[in-house]
Amino acid sequence: MTPTPLTDPTAIYRYRESLAAVDALTAAIVHLDLFTGLADSPADLATICQRFAIHPRPADTLCTLLVGNGLLRRDGNGILHVTDTAQEFLVAGSPSDARPYYASIADKPGVADFLTVLRTDRPANWPGEEGEADWHAAMRTEAFAESFTAAMDCRGRVLGPGLVAALAGTKPGSQPHRLLDVGGGSGVYSIAVAQSFPQARATVLEASPVDRIARRTISAAGLNGRIDVVTADMFTDSWPADHDTHLFSNVLHDWNEADCRRLLAKSVAALPHVGRLLIHDMLLDDDKSGPLWAAEYSVLLTTVTQGRLYSAAEIGSWLADLGMRIVDRGPTALGRSVLIASRG
Repeated sequence: MTPTPLTDPTAIYRYRESLAAVDALTAAIVHLDLFTGLADSPADLATICQRFAIHPRPADTLCTLLVGNGLLRRDGNGILHVTDTAQEFLVAGSPSDARPYYASIADKPGVADFLTVLRTDRPANWPGEEGEADWHAAMRTEAFAESFTAAMDCRGRVLGPGLVAALAGTKPGSQPHRLLDVGGGSGVYSIAVAQSFPQARATVLEASPVDRIARRTISAAGLNGRIDVVTADMFTDSWPADHDTHLFSNVLHDWNEADCRRLLAKSVAALPHVGRLLIHDMLLDDDKSGPLWAAEYSVLLTTVTQGRLYSAAEIGSWLADLGMRIVDRGPTALGRSVLIASRG
């Protein structure tokens, strides 16, 4: 049985997930001089992108970070204004100008990476010793897939018990019977479900070489008879059609909106009419004002993947276009939540 943590590991995981936030802040302060520009002329996101020659996905992530830190505020019309703090410390000509403090770290490689992402909307290389390609390309190699999946597996051993606790709190009879774990990595979430719900079976849908890691992990947990692994590209290959519940656990945040919509459409097409869709992830506030941890983590995701974090409102609008709606939401662990969606 996957043990529920006895102590709170939040600080351990938060530092790792927030490591790119200072690079984004430095890029905004020094390279864009964003606050000086907005002090003279507040603007919405589209205008900011045009004015500073940056792309909407990383610009949205950056502005969410700055709003979450109290350096920008967004009015009811979506116009972004500098706050009093930013006006005092981050605008040219201020007696308390703190921009030189950040200029001293403006040449960090991570700052350059985020600036490139802002200007190209392409993910940077993974910050490894070998200078791997971006995350999506690097995951096709055996060594990187082993290392990265191990990292996600240890986090999943904290998140898994939180997920099953949230599912156990739903109405009786609504727990999964046949779970399709889409992009399920090592199988850590399927293992948590199988261990907590004796009636449940699961299938991990994963591409090579992660599929082999999943088979090994499931075998080590003694669950070969209850958890299967299907090797498939989740975007291009067909999905098993005999599962009443689909799970996307920390998956959508790796992909842009168009790809997220594609994945959800494939899920809805494969689900039975009474099936449920579970989206387990860290979520932004609907007004993109935070939470700060989510805003910080979203910067990291924007830097190394094609995605970012999304809000429940954004995901809900995509589901509505597919005839689905969010019927429940519950907290899990490490600032994550699970959204439960069904038809009607």
